[in-house]
Amino acid sequence: MAQFPSVSGENPSKPLETEDFDFDLPSELIAQHPAPTRDGSRLLVADRHTGTRSHQHFSDLPQLLRAGDVLVMNNSRVIPARLRGQKIGGEAAAELLLVEPTKDQTWWSLIRPGKRLPPGTRIALADRHGQPTPLTAEVLEKNDAGHARVRFDGTEDLLNALDSLGEMPLPPYIRREAFGQSADDTERYQTVYADPAGSVAAPTAGLHFTEPLLDQIRSLGVETHTVTLHVGLGTFAPVKAKALEEHAMHTERYTLPTATAKAINRAKAEGRRIIAVGTTTVRVLESVAKQSLPLTTTSGNTAIFIYPPRPFAVVDALITNFHLPQSTLLMLVSAFASPGALDGREWMLETYAEAVHEKYRFFSYGDAMLIT
Repeated sequence: MAQFPSVSGENPSKPLETEDFDFDLPSELIAQHPAPTRDGSRLLVADRHTGTRSHQHFSDLPQLLRAGDVLVMNNSRVIPARLRGQKIGGEAAAELLLVEPTKDQTWWSLIRPGKRLPPGTRIALADRHGQPTPLTAEVLEKNDAGHARVRFDGTEDLLNALDSLGEMPLPPYIRREAFGQSADDTERYQTVYADPAGSVAAPTAGLHFTEPLLDQIRSLGVETHTVTLHVGLGTFAPVKAKALEEHAMHTERYTLPTATAKAINRAKAEGRRIIAVGTTTVRVLESVAKQSLPLTTTSGNTAIFIYPPRPFAVVDALITNFHLPQSTLLMLVSAFASPGALDGREWMLETYAEAVHEKYRFFSYGDAMLIT
């Protein structure tokens, strides 16, 4: 039987506050472009057992792994989810970010400028180069959160049309002019192993891997497996509540394949490490662990919110990027820094302070960290 720790008592009795996860970050450390090569980014190695930290490069990762490790990656493909156009019957430029498909060619979307695009508005869509297209979008309704349900006309297969229509959904801190994305953005805001389309933000920890690096890792006897979590608002929506326990996560779709579940169960039974590539992978594995241990093949939706002092049932090490202040992602890595305790937050903020001092590059196109 696989050896899994308990996952009971996952939330603190005393609420943590969002401001507890704040830190100062010089704007020049927010990466605007990826490193010249994927595995050329830097890698901060943080050992939570000894408290030590070292500074290496991502290409050094094979030296930090060992035979028998199971490396689990999120293989969701990012869709070109940012659309631009102009209000029909007006002069307002419109921007849409697709968030979640519903039915009948409709999507819940974030739209700008929201107040100038009420229900009933129709938008003439341009392609990614700014040229007119025959496609239109109509705002059908808005919910209490201000998200719009939008219907698209002029195509029966919007996902296929996005390849020429949409831009990659780079986050707002990566500054690009309208219609100004390069071919480099299209390639590098996507992992080399991306497969099923569905994410509206990249699982960024995986952006550092190359096929030769993965081949090298496998040649060492490291198993590589995948899960799928289609990244949506649940991953990148800001925490607006003061107390963490009051924050409600949006749901995201996931799949844990049979081969991955079996590989993890075998490794746990034999005392081998499970290394998650990215917080989205952690969320899949720990979500399934809440339902069934050992893990079982499953698909579904998760709204899991991981923050200190939550214990972890599956993941033994984590590869991750550096995250925004007060974000759910920083809260997750703080919980992982000291499972079942509160002191991981302080240690993780100290680690971030060292990264700032050493001028690591932050966020989606930035450098990486390995927490062991």
